[in-house]
Amino acid sequence: MHDPNRHPDLQDKLNRLRRQSFARPAAEAEISLPRPASRDTPKRAPGRRLVNARPRMVVAIASANRPGILPETVRSIAQQDRRPDLLILSLAALDDIGDLAPEHLPFPVEIVVGQKGATRQRNGALDLLRPNDIVLFLDDDFLMAPDYLSRTLEVFGADPEVVMATGTVLADGIGGPGFDHARGARMLERLNGTPARDRVVPTYAAYGCNMAFRASVVLERNISFDEALPLYSWLEDVDFSRRLAPFGKLVKSGRMRGVHLGTKTGRTPGVFLGYSQIANPVYLLKKGSISRRHAYEMMARNSAANLVRSLNPPRWADYRGRLRGNLLALRDLLRGRVSPERILELTP
Repeated sequence: MHDPNRHPDLQDKLNRLRRQSFARPAAEAEISLPRPASRDTPKRAPGRRLVNARPRMVVAIASANRPGILPETVRSIAQQDRRPDLLILSLAALDDIGDLAPEHLPFPVEIVVGQKGATRQRNGALDLLRPNDIVLFLDDDFLMAPDYLSRTLEVFGADPEVVMATGTVLADGIGGPGFDHARGARMLERLNGTPARDRVVPTYAAYGCNMAFRASVVLERNISFDEALPLYSWLEDVDFSRRLAPFGKLVKSGRMRGVHLGTKTGRTPGVFLGYSQIANPVYLLKKGSISRRHAYEMMARNSAANLVRSLNPPRWADYRGRLRGNLLALRDLLRGRVSPERILELTP
């Protein structure tokens, strides 16, 4: 955690960031709304009104413990042919901002600093939305093709029934050691040069590294990310997607394209992820967010992969820790005490 006594200069910067947003034109400045003191307080002030009829394109990024990753990703957003009307950075600590200078970016930036955890940090970004926003949640290691934001607006503009859209990942480093920004940018340039498939097709859920949605649906229905899924919050994207599904179409676009670096730094320890691979599907099944078939398939597939890869694990992933987490969760499942929040009681 951030210790202001050890870094007084950082604490001064944090106080300044908490007091202001880095807005450009005054007409586009954000309305300041009170933020919740805890997960038990209301997450949104009632009665907000549209500021204007034109949809805002809002990009939101939740990041923790990756100050060497976030800045390059944010700076790459300036290369979009249609820049965002607002970028929200939801951080677990001021240190997470790295060497980024928000005041030098060519678009407004709002910074939220709160409790660590993907769901809590994403909810912190939801508190800044207006009903007419189109919101794109990105992972801090996702690189967009230059036309990604304009293509996103096209998808939502073409069909008012679309409530959520996810793009096409041209290369994904999550299943391997991952890519650095330089390699990811080269891959994006090369792969994005191939013709895009001009198709918008139904999807079961958005991929959390790049998922866009209509803020109006989320605000009107009071939908938020489930904070019972702590830390890495595995499957929070599936849960959020399925709770949006009753209100419109969930689609995947062939023209919204990007590269997911799959950076391994700052990720949840293997035992925590392994426990979540069992506990979270069980929780979502009981909640009704996913079907029995999807829950069993995910648990079986991940447990089998962890077992096989733990025999000769690569250096970039703790498969033995994941397998240990799987076994601990299965034991708790048999005892009737499995819960996503149990990872907070485990030791790495």
